[in-house]
Formats: sequence, structure tokens, C-alpha cells
Amino acid sequence: MAVHQAVLGRFFEDYVVGDIYQHPIGRTISEADNTWITLLSMNTNQNHFNAHLAAQNPITAGKVIVNSGLTVAVVLGISVLDMSQNAISNLAFTDIKMSHPVYVGDTIYAESICTGLRRSESRPYAGIVSMITRGLNQDGTEVISWKRSVMVATRESGIGQNYFPEAKSGPLQLPAPADPEGALS
Repeated sequence: MAVHQAVLGRFFEDYVVGDIYQHPIGRTISEADNTWITLLSMNTNQNHFNAHLAAQNPITAGKVIVNSGLTVAVVLGISVLDMSQNAISNLAFTDIKMSHPVYVGDTIYAESICTGLRRSESRPYAGIVSMITRGLNQDGTEVISWKRSVMVATRESGIGQNYFPEAKSGPLQLPAPADPEGALS
């Protein structure tokens, strides 16, 4: 019997320049998602929450458009498992491009390509991973892209590892097999 320890994501040594990561989780954007982020971020542009006003917008064919802050957050979140689960720090976001509107009901996917790797000179327990990430809608249309750099822990650092508590009652075990006649052995 094997124990699969609680470890998520990749460490610095796991990345290869040129590798593409198709992130496994997609996310359908709801009207509530769009309304909440718009209210929470104090964004007063009514194209995000006023269907009557948005009906006049020729860019969106009269539809309410999803707040771009939500699009950034969702695509970033989708990419974390593969690209920054074990990041110690975000270092840079550049060249953010909104290439197509996102609407309520769209399902967003993301993929990233590793564009650069280098060990940190000042922090020997980490390295810098650079990437380009893009978000796609359900039709495969690119809706957003950016360049990003993060500082990611090395496996040898131990950061992000060995945090699962040891059960005071001992390890999980298979129950004893039942006696064929109904009594426990």
C-alpha cells in the first residue's frame, strides 16, 4: 500500500522551456460571478451590470460584458495548479491583452508555455519561471493573454511539502475482512 503525500503543483526543477501546459480545469462564468466582482471592485461601468444600457454597446452586440478583472482572475486561477502552485512570489505581469470579449455563459480555459528559467541568485531555494499564458473560450477563441514571471520553490527547499498533519489516531488502514458467516475475524 502506498501513501500519496499532499503535494500539489510543480517545483522549479520540473519546468522545461518550451513545454506547454494545458491547464485541466475550465470555468463557466455566471451572471452572479460578474455582478459580484463588479460590485466588490467598485467598478461603476454599467456595461457589466445594466442590460438596458449594455444593449446600446456596438462592441458587445448589446450584451452585458464580463468585467475584465474577473477574466484576469479566472485565467490566472486556472493556471496556478501548473504554473505557480509552489510560487513564493509573483514578480511580473506584462503585456496583458484583451483580445475578445467574455460574456456570461462563456466557459474559460487556459494554457501556458514556459519561456524562461533561471536559478535565483539571491534566494538559493528558488528559481524564476517565466511564461506566456492565454485564456480561451469554449469556441477556442483567445480572450486574454499575458507574460508572467514567478519565483518558484525548488524541491530541495522543502517549501510547500511535508505540511500534512500526522493523525493522532494513527494511519488509515483497511478494515479487517468480515467472516463469511457474518462474524468478524
